[in-house]
Amino acid sequence: MPTTRRPTSRDVAQAAGVSQSTVSLVLGGKWSGRVSPATARTVRRAAERLGYRPNLAARNLRLGTTRTVLLVVPTLSSTFFGAVYTGAAEVAARHGFGVVVYPWPDDTRPGDASSQVGPFASPREAIDGVLASSLAVEVLEEFSDTPAVMLDNDPAGATPTVDFAVADGMRALAAHLGALGHRRFGHVAAAVDQWTFHERGAALAAAVAALPGGELVRTTTAIDAGAAKEAAGRLLDRPARPTVLVCDDDLMAAGAYKAARARGLDIPRDLSVTGFDDDVLATALEPELTTVRLPARRLGAEGMTALLELLDGRRPEPRSLPAELVVRTSTAPPHR
Repeated sequence: MPTTRRPTSRDVAQAAGVSQSTVSLVLGGKWSGRVSPATARTVRRAAERLGYRPNLAARNLRLGTTRTVLLVVPTLSSTFFGAVYTGAAEVAARHGFGVVVYPWPDDTRPGDASSQVGPFASPREAIDGVLASSLAVEVLEEFSDTPAVMLDNDPAGATPTVDFAVADGMRALAAHLGALGHRRFGHVAAAVDQWTFHERGAALAAAVAALPGGELVRTTTAIDAGAAKEAAGRLLDRPARPTVLVCDDDLMAAGAYKAARARGLDIPRDLSVTGFDDDVLATALEPELTTVRLPARRLGAEGMTALLELLDGRRPEPRSLPAELVVRTSTAPPHR
């Protein structure tokens, strides 16, 4: 029974009228600055027309790489990190890379008895690079000299980063609440030692201090609805109750909703509540949640792009993605 021969890179080169090395550059994602955009388009069209698919196993043997990236995240239960993975995997797939996801909990530090070096005994032999999302820089010590990019982390560090402009987002949120007339702020803060939460807290404190008569009280808790309910309750039981609760995460805002309703408070008539991230939960809550949107999928995509640049021998520039205020119906002027 006759079989159809699988097209090779030589077939693509002949169809496009270029050399095999040019085909390798274009389909390997390394053509920028070496091949014209027009030629790259011609090569890609020829490969698509022929149904060419690179033999990754053979190419990996030639390059001495696995074409695998490890994405390290604090949890697998959050839709936020699911979106980060989706963005990273889409870019990786276009360049012939795969992505392996590994959870590294917030409360685990290098050297802990419970910590491991990811899912591999020897990371440098099993992966080409690491994307570490919303984690302490010390986590990268577990991956030795493996090329790495940090996501949602301090851009002043030595490791290349892609971060969110979280301070800008918090300032925009505080400005919105100040314009509504709020002066007594309660901050339900994440008890997580990460740059992103330090930035949010500092920006909120500075913004409230700049408001005439502004007052801020803060309590810290886990990123969990039940824990946030207890923390928010402590603020709402104060003699001078805050008129707004600013939560570091949308899930924590859900806990604040529970605390308010347990005390017979209406949102937003008696109490305004805000979140951060703009997760799917933000529009599932009633009333819908005013929050700060962080483009998680784009974070993963930009992070993978930066890591591919690093693997190509280039030093990626720091990238900062915008944080967008999304005003919904959980905020209103304070009840008088």
